[in-house]
Amino acid sequence: MMPDPCPSIEGKVAVFGIGGQVGSALTLALGEKAIPLSREAVDLSEPLKVSEMLFALKPAAVINAAAYTAVDKAEQEEALATAINADSPAIMADYCSTHNIPFLHYSTDYVFNGEGDRPWVESDTPAPLSAYGRSKLAGERKLAEIGGKHLILRTSWVFDAFHTNFFNTMLRLGREREEIAVVGDQFGAPTYGPHLAGGSLAALERAVRMDQFPTGVYHMAAEGVTTWKDFAEAIFEGALESGILKSAPVVRAITSEEFGAPAVRPKNSRLSMEKLKWVFGIALPDWRDGLTHALEIKREAARHAH
Repeated sequence: MMPDPCPSIEGKVAVFGIGGQVGSALTLALGEKAIPLSREAVDLSEPLKVSEMLFALKPAAVINAAAYTAVDKAEQEEALATAINADSPAIMADYCSTHNIPFLHYSTDYVFNGEGDRPWVESDTPAPLSAYGRSKLAGERKLAEIGGKHLILRTSWVFDAFHTNFFNTMLRLGREREEIAVVGDQFGAPTYGPHLAGGSLAALERAVRMDQFPTGVYHMAAEGVTTWKDFAEAIFEGALESGILKSAPVVRAITSEEFGAPAVRPKNSRLSMEKLKWVFGIALPDWRDGLTHALEIKREAARHAH
């Protein structure tokens, strides 16, 4: 039996978005305490279904790890992105506020415009550059209006060993190509899904135990800073060392403009974790630790495949 990560919450925790990187890790960590809700179980593009589901389940806490995250596609589907990233979370927050139970929700570094090079603090003024960023900011604002016991955790560059993400894309391209061009002018912290899930549950447990629930926005990402190009090189270096790849491509740095994605990404996605440390005494491991974990899982999987 795994230890209960949230002993102060008596009852089950509804987890939306269990098909994703964070939702799957949360479900695993919570074990029998989780009520896992997949996209098939409840479609967040229909906010009323969310309300019906919560009234039927009567959870003791709600965690929303579901989101519309197709950043480029959101430029054409902003209404859908907003329904999933703002309207449905507002329904969850409303339910939690009414029933006086805690709600944990995730947001993103994409709420900022990416200017400068200092880490963003929670009180900085958001100015999203993309439809995805606007939809996530709309969610934050709705939650602030509703109030209740909620934590909004802004994170960045999430990856794990299993889902579609930059880490797995690089490993695939590493097998297929001799040279690869990767953006070198965006700075942030690649955050390992299981580390984020563990940190989230620790924050939730500590929040519930406090005399006054510390409602608000917090930054929670891995320690350290890198670029996508340097992250790619670290992935290839680790994959070579652990025998996942027999050879690795040459990584060439390109600018965001050269990459030319439909949605504009922030160039500075550094997030300050000082508030998180001060309020909860929590810090996530360095992004390299997460990378080491993900590579170990891949190596084990490869070993069992042979």
